[in-house]
Amino acid sequence: MKERTNLTMLCDYYELTMGNGYFQTGLSSRVCYFDIFFRSVPDRGGFAIAAGLAQVIEYIKKLRFDEDDLDYLRQKGCFAGDFLAYLRDFKFTGDIWAMPEGTPIFPGEPIMTVRAPAIQAQFIETFLLLCLNHQCLIATKSNRIVRAAEGRPVAEFGSRRAHGPDGAVLGARASYIAGCSSTACTLADQRYGSPATGTMAHSWVQMFPDEYTAFKTYCELYPTNATLLVDTYNVLHSGVPNAIRVFQEVLLPKGITKCAIRLDSGDLTYLSQRARQMLDDAGLTECKIVASNALDEYIIRDLVRQGARIDSFGVGERLITSRSEPVFGGVYKLSAIEDDEGTIIPKIKISENAAKITTPHFKKVYRIFSKDTGKAEADLICLHDEEIDFSQPLELFDPNATWKRKIFTDIEAKELLVPIFQNGELVYEIPDLQSSRAYCQRQVDALWDEVKRFENPHNYYVDLSQKLFDIKQDLLNRHEGV
Repeated sequence: MKERTNLTMLCDYYELTMGNGYFQTGLSSRVCYFDIFFRSVPDRGGFAIAAGLAQVIEYIKKLRFDEDDLDYLRQKGCFAGDFLAYLRDFKFTGDIWAMPEGTPIFPGEPIMTVRAPAIQAQFIETFLLLCLNHQCLIATKSNRIVRAAEGRPVAEFGSRRAHGPDGAVLGARASYIAGCSSTACTLADQRYGSPATGTMAHSWVQMFPDEYTAFKTYCELYPTNATLLVDTYNVLHSGVPNAIRVFQEVLLPKGITKCAIRLDSGDLTYLSQRARQMLDDAGLTECKIVASNALDEYIIRDLVRQGARIDSFGVGERLITSRSEPVFGGVYKLSAIEDDEGTIIPKIKISENAAKITTPHFKKVYRIFSKDTGKAEADLICLHDEEIDFSQPLELFDPNATWKRKIFTDIEAKELLVPIFQNGELVYEIPDLQSSRAYCQRQVDALWDEVKRFENPHNYYVDLSQKLFDIKQDLLNRHEGV
């Protein structure tokens, strides 16, 4: 089988059977609205981070069926010939709105909305969820880890534990948007510009007759990028002393004071404190200490609180797989259709589980900021054409305690969903990765610290406008007992 670069067939099979059904029943051109949203934040956090939009865009731009695809579908024996003929010229002609990558996002609000003919809107479901669920998950975990480090750089080290090549590369991309300083994944740097860094493994040290020779050889080869891994044998009795000796013999005579050691095992607080003292006593006060070894946000937070003398962290498996909660849980749900006259008809999914009841209609989302503090106070979900007077006091209800209300005054609002595709044409300029990373930092900084707590974060207000709330209640009442 030839290697594929066309990912059109990366879909759930039922998207094809439904597409064939829509085509056969005359519903193929029915315009539909679908929302992507998620129901809960991983790790019981206060917010998540949007990522993956760039890959959605590339997918939509390349969406097509080639002859191999059509031959495969024909052999399945359940698709009509005229439907397969339709797929030969298939392309996306609809509209997409999305929140930019790096935006803090909250449960229940649409982070992407698709408006398109039924077959098209239904067909792209799997790939859109695949992109957003994966990268939102890794970006969210990465941002937690970065915040735990309290300004110390965090490098993503997880490729060898990632779930496949795309998991490694796109995970590294998402981690950089969310605040990681670099990655060990070379391809992520080559393809997306997430800076690749790295020096040596334990095997380098073991390849030489002794630790000193391994360190000396490396510093001679890479004098301006010398980070020595000091725990192959004994950190305090040989690793740090040999590193000090080599730095003094090879780097200092060249006027180079930028160097580092890396700890990858043991009691990182104790070892880093002892190593710092040894380095300082030797006059190597500019030498940095890097730590790795199955770290996550909680371990890093504890290390910082314990006074570990660590300048930066390398985080692998628990970041790249979001090991503590490895599923993001974004969903793709129909929210409205258009009738033959173009009137939008809201649609709702009802469940005995209240969390699974959807919010109907074509919507937009505002983020409410305090003019006084500049902090984000709440999000408001409205009808797409609804006008809200933000110069007036705004009353919203706590999503987790509907009896609890709060009135916001002296506020300004920013619309979060921006146009990505219109009539199948890309209208959005994809920011470079550095810009998305800087945007993410600014938006996270705009959140109150109470929202950013790891345990029991403050409930950020996400509410519906009165008009949208009334429409939802009307649909619930209309379907009661049906």
